[in-house]
Amino acid sequence: MRNRLLFGAAIAGFLAGVVAAHFMGKRKAPLPPAFAPAENPYPAGIYSEGIIESAQPHGSNVNVFPEVSAAVAKILVAEGEQVEPGQALLGLDTSIPRAQAASAQAAAESAEKTLAKDEAACALDARSVSRDALDTARAAAASAKANFEAALAALSKYTLRSPAAGVVTAINAAVKDYASPQGVYDPYTQGYDPVIVLSRPQEDLHVRCYVDEILVDRLPPPSLIKAQLAIRGSDIRIPLQFVRIQPLISPKIELSDQRQERVDVRVLPVIFRFAKPSNVNIFPGELVDVYIGQ
Repeated sequence: MRNRLLFGAAIAGFLAGVVAAHFMGKRKAPLPPAFAPAENPYPAGIYSEGIIESAQPHGSNVNVFPEVSAAVAKILVAEGEQVEPGQALLGLDTSIPRAQAASAQAAAESAEKTLAKDEAACALDARSVSRDALDTARAAAASAKANFEAALAALSKYTLRSPAAGVVTAINAAVKDYASPQGVYDPYTQGYDPVIVLSRPQEDLHVRCYVDEILVDRLPPPSLIKAQLAIRGSDIRIPLQFVRIQPLISPKIELSDQRQERVDVRVLPVIFRFAKPSNVNIFPGELVDVYIGQ
């Protein structure tokens, strides 16, 4: 009886192994790709990595830094908000400059009163106030007024204003953060970022492409350049319009550490323009694949 049970268990195990091997050996059909890989649309096209930027004649974005150092007191705009030239964006703590302005105002008012008294006394009796004393009072009043105007000018620097019309792309500071002309400290990168980053209105966008130096001689003449960008992870392809070449080959910047990274690869920046599609989510700072041909 015992041998029969062992023999039956062995057969059952063998059959289970055969069934398991059959099902484990079956190959599942691969899933279709989520998107078609980007293909070079030009017979002798050049591939380049590009980064989306706001469309403007110089630079990539408008980085706003304060001219003075103080804690952030209030933030007056939100990310994605449209702003106008001169609009207040952020306010710094003004407790010290306000006190200095009040002191300068009091000194200016006192000097003006002293000058008015001396001038009134001189009008009644020219011998009551010497010419030197009157000139000294006038100089003191003018100096005090200038100091007061300088204090007001310094106070105005504690409000960051938009230098141009655009869109608030990033606010890198929070209330109570310490801001300086270097920017605000970023604990992730352990560096300093602009307090606020603005971009131009985003109906049109730029793509800054970095062409490897070994491919520069294959670039077509500017009048013949054509290009197309491919948004990563999608089948979206957007034609590009050539804008300009930045005629300076510089070291390629790695994203790991822009301040200390040293690389041997050098690249030539080429800038293109395109109209932002209404049905596509694409933003400044996004990396895209660009193909350049003619």
